[in-house]
Amino acid sequence: MLASIGAEAEIVPMTTSGDEGAPAETAPQGLKGLWTDTILDALEAGRLDLAVHSAKDLPAEDDEGFLIGAVPERGDPFDVLIMREAQLPGRALIGTSSVRRRAQLLAAFPGLTVTDLRGNVDTRLRKLADGDVDAVVLAAAGIARLGVDPPFGRTLTLEEMVPAPGQGALAVQCRDDDEATIATIAAIDHAPSHAALDAERSLMWRLGGGCALPLGAYAESRAGALRLVALVATPEGDRVLRVESSGVEPEALAGDVARDLIELGAEEILAEVRTG
Repeated sequence: MLASIGAEAEIVPMTTSGDEGAPAETAPQGLKGLWTDTILDALEAGRLDLAVHSAKDLPAEDDEGFLIGAVPERGDPFDVLIMREAQLPGRALIGTSSVRRRAQLLAAFPGLTVTDLRGNVDTRLRKLADGDVDAVVLAAAGIARLGVDPPFGRTLTLEEMVPAPGQGALAVQCRDDDEATIATIAAIDHAPSHAALDAERSLMWRLGGGCALPLGAYAESRAGALRLVALVATPEGDRVLRVESSGVEPEALAGDVARDLIELGAEEILAEVRTG
């Protein structure tokens, strides 16, 4: 994308604490910080001009000194149920490490069992093939970017599974005082995708949520306005709070949806999960 606008770029491969398997408690920003720490250190030191993240790996607030200068057009934001066979068996065992996915699976598909399953995509798919579980849930954009095309899988609908905030989007981050870089990457920004991400991250910030909490949020542009669907659920899926609203300004829309969720009891659910 940078080459298409005449900007030369060198890709600098990096390994984060999350890639190396470090525990969340070692990262200053917890689980999300595991996937950004060394990259942000290099960006701050000036060894990089840009950092490219999966948007859902970023904390709800920008780190001091950085900003998201561009959000390219979003990929598939939804989750995919990948099965070992064409049909799930009765009382299927589903693997996921996400409490958000766990809660919604249990709510949408009574009778199945959800078990903790960790590792990268290859590891999870190998455990599926080995029969450790009957199915796994992965982000559609993630498997697409890896070129993975499982034979048995289907996209979970928005009614079945609200995605994580930022899922399917890339966030191009730079230093907030680097005016030349900010001006350059503006050309690869997709305004509707950026507005949607702003709404989802603002909601996550207002609820104090993150990828370790049962919080889903998905915004999309419709006829010049934003539609935001958000969900908070208990880990066992026995209580699901869901709110949908539309508006023009991402922050205001997120504020409206957060207020409605809080009135329904979202803060109590999230507090219980954090302390549990």
